[in-house]
Amino acid sequence: MNRVLEQFLADHPGRDLDRGGMRLHYIDEGDGDPVVMLHGNPTWSFFYRHLIEDLRNAYRVVVPDHIGCGLSDKPDDSRYDYTLTRRVDDLEALLDHLGLDRDLTLVLHDWGGIIGMTFAARHPERIARLVVTNTAAFHKPAGKSFPTALALFRDSPAGAWLARGANLFVRGTGWIGCKSQRLSRETRDAYAAPYDSWEHRIAIHRFVQDIPLRSGDRSYGVITEVQDRLHLLRSIPMMVAWGLQDFVFDEPILDEWVRRFPEAEVHRFPRAGHLLFEDEREAVNGLVQRFLAAHPLAREVVR
Repeated sequence: MNRVLEQFLADHPGRDLDRGGMRLHYIDEGDGDPVVMLHGNPTWSFFYRHLIEDLRNAYRVVVPDHIGCGLSDKPDDSRYDYTLTRRVDDLEALLDHLGLDRDLTLVLHDWGGIIGMTFAARHPERIARLVVTNTAAFHKPAGKSFPTALALFRDSPAGAWLARGANLFVRGTGWIGCKSQRLSRETRDAYAAPYDSWEHRIAIHRFVQDIPLRSGDRSYGVITEVQDRLHLLRSIPMMVAWGLQDFVFDEPILDEWVRRFPEAEVHRFPRAGHLLFEDEREAVNGLVQRFLAAHPLAREVVR
């Protein structure tokens, strides 16, 4: 175990929620307005470590590891249905368990974005603020192609071997996910630590396989439902921060966010890649803090 990971685990021991015999691990620290941070694929709660540090003295931060990710259990397909619907159910169960039924701020990235926005679109009355980074909550914009590299993992017969055998999805994201400054070897290893075997990489591959591109894909109808309800969230304060060097969640997807949420506060980072909270840590974390302060909740929230 390396020093970066050891320090993270020591500082954030976390808790567990039982989900039908499966352990969903989550961090729950601080007091005040609840800020829920949702990671994507192939990251885990470690992704938000610096933002947790910056916010936990003034807010209650809740950061789950999706089932199959991070410190949560990694069941096989016979025990867990690796779909968007199941992910949203897990999130709702966790928030209900914690009694967080209103005034939620969601911080969203990658798959955490569509998971969080599906929940938000179904329960807009529970959402107070939204922070959106390099993610989507709608179908692929017209004219945008699906990246060849991602299609190789999703649709190729070699996809399972590449993602689960060679571990290229995890290692590749750690290497190319930052553009303005490369991640250190220790940090890349910390990201990869929970995904140390074929069995423990099941969620990595299932997330990619669940990307909904056409009708008939398992989660396609969920995306349709969400994008048809996004107008219900238009009045909620939203900040969008975007790494423009992300080849998956690129500028056409950012443009779609701006079209759907024209009043959102938007920040573009021309030199940053997919792992925005690594590439532009101080700038983005500072923007999040200022955004939260600029949109205080109408009432004090106590734990």
